[in-house]
Amino acid sequence: MKAQLPISPRPTEGELEILHVLWARDACTVREVHDVLRPDVGTGYTTTLKLLQVMHAKGLVERDDSQRAHVYRAAVSKERTQKRFLVDLVQRVFEGSSSQLVLHALGSQQASREELRAIRSLLNKLDKDAS
Repeated sequence: MKAQLPISPRPTEGELEILHVLWARDACTVREVHDVLRPDVGTGYTTTLKLLQVMHAKGLVERDDSQRAHVYRAAVSKERTQKRFLVDLVQRVFEGSSSQLVLHALGSQQASREELRAIRSLLNKLDKDAS
């Protein structure tokens, strides 16, 4: 039996923005996160600090407080977070139908040649595995 990992809370939109920064940069101080977010979000430094503190309490980020400026890093992987949002989206919007999600996604936006190749490759692998 495969061991289940503990489920971390689903991040809010603001928390997700911070996670994107941490996933891209690995580890950051509050100031570094704030400087990346400030042009887009328009929040104050103390708001960024408070969000990181809340995220730490939720288990979404880890904090190294061995230095004067605390350093934060994501405690949840980007892939796991994406999967969690995707599963939720499929259940709530597409009534559990992954195929409907895929059909809508491919029908609503133009996929590049590279994306189409990757999709074909995945479909071929899934078809082969199902045989």
